[in-house]
Amino acid sequence: MIDILHIEPTDACNAACPQCAREYDTTFDKNIIHHLTIEQILEVINTSQIEQLKKMFMCGDYGDPAAGKHTLQIYEFFRFLNHNIILGMNTNGGLRNTDWWRHLGKILSHQRDYAIFSIDGLQDTNHIYRVNVNFDKIIENAKAFISAGGNAHWEMLVFEHNEHQIEQAKSIAKSLGFKWFRAKVSKRFEKHPIHFLNPPKGFIIEKITGPIECQALRDKSVYISAKGVLHPCCWLGYNNGVELDKFSKVMDTWDTDSPNIICKSTCSTSLGENNFTKQWQIEEEFC
Repeated sequence: MIDILHIEPTDACNAACPQCAREYDTTFDKNIIHHLTIEQILEVINTSQIEQLKKMFMCGDYGDPAAGKHTLQIYEFFRFLNHNIILGMNTNGGLRNTDWWRHLGKILSHQRDYAIFSIDGLQDTNHIYRVNVNFDKIIENAKAFISAGGNAHWEMLVFEHNEHQIEQAKSIAKSLGFKWFRAKVSKRFEKHPIHFLNPPKGFIIEKITGPIECQALRDKSVYISAKGVLHPCCWLGYNNGVELDKFSKVMDTWDTDSPNIICKSTCSTSLGENNFTKQWQIEEEFC
């Protein structure tokens, strides 16, 4: 039984975030763009399974859902088949026009639906990491989404250059009608250092190193990439190339001296928490 379906509707993106796999993965060709279709989704999951889902959200490894050609149609299709499903999205918010975002807001208007806007600072800092993303356009799009009934969340990656803006960003989020504000520190500084990016001084990057307890198994979730391939999770998708039918071989490594490195870094667990669930340094819900 699958409870949660994670979909990457496209591997296209307007941004060039320097610590994103789009920028450091030499095997990824930006010139070959995939746009997931409903037909491709139905090749790996049937309508009966969709009707039983608790949640479907769009994010992914390389693309922004707003860049997808069929994103709105996919959401509408899932809502048509499963009226009670939770629908979500993660986006940089800098694509499309306000009409598109109002349309999305009408679809993602149920109480627990959401769109997460990844906004890493304010007008003078967001573009430092979210390269090519216009802050004013994000705010314009977010306002349109919220005005149509959408539930917006502001999530902020904290760096040395923007940590002084956390409280101001939180205040703006609340005033605009965002439902949540969250802030976290990237764990990519060790593996993918960038000369102009520094971790914040006011936060500790904590790493959990306990036994592996798979988050995908815990959530009963699977991931469909923009190519239409079914993977156990996004961390084992694309450049790690683990399709769902090969997952058992990955699981066999967990209790050995050489566990799968992706599983170890993501789903090592201590006191019920792993590096994924314990990533947020700040979380605040606005009434």
